[in-house]
This record gives sequence, C-alpha cells and structure tokens, in this order.
Amino acid sequence: MIASRSAYPPFQARAGAPVDAADRARRLARIRRLAWLLDGALRVPGTRFRFGLNSLIGLAPAAGDAALTAISLYIIYEARQIGLPNAQLARMLGNVAIEAIAGTVPVLGDLFDVTFKANLRNIALIDDYAATLPGGRL
Repeated sequence: MIASRSAYPPFQARAGAPVDAADRARRLARIRRLAWLLDGALRVPGTRFRFGLNSLIGLAPAAGDAALTAISLYIIYEARQIGLPNAQLARMLGNVAIEAIAGTVPVLGDLFDVTFKANLRNIALIDDYAATLPGGRL
C-alpha cells in the first residue's frame, strides 16, 4: 500500500534545510555535544585547562588530523542545515582550515590544537549569529 502524500515531510525552502524548529534544536544540540567532546570534555586535574578527544586523536600522524578535519566539516554541514548564512559558514571553514593546516606540523601542531579549539569557536559563531535573530534562537 502506498502511503498518503501527507505522510511525507513538507517541502523545504532550501535543499537540505531543516523543516522545523524542533529539527534545528536537535541538530544544534548534537553538534554542541560533539564540539564539547572534541575540544573540552577533559580537564587537567588541579587546573582550569580543558581539552578533548581532538587532542588525543590528533597525536596519530596524518590519519588523526584527517579524521578530525572530517568531523569538523560535519559540524559545518550541520550548521548549514540549521540555516546559517554563507558568511558565518565561511568563518567556520576558516577556523577548521587553520586547525587542519597547523595540525600538519608535528608536536607544535598538536599543542596548537589543544589551545585553538576550532569546534568550540564554531559553536560560538553559531551562538553569536543566533543572538542577532528575533528571539535569539535559530
């Protein structure tokens, strides 16, 4: 039996754009958790210094940095689906590019990754954009 047309989601204004506020909220919560896990989930005991799995995975030469760059690009993809404008997406891509390029330098690149935290910077860009919207939400 063929499902009725009403069972399908409504058409979207932009290809791949989320349909409703609940979908945007789920996506935003997912990328927030991912960014936190990658950049700030762990703490050095006795200090306020935080780091994440990004710092540990990045220790693997080339493959670790490539995998982390792909995950960071996924966060940008989700931000596009949420509806961020191209200017914000370009800034987010810049953060990922800086971290990816710096990550190619042995040891110093790993130290840079620990302090730069591109994913948390990108979440901050999403929050800054959302604050400019009526109601302060995406």
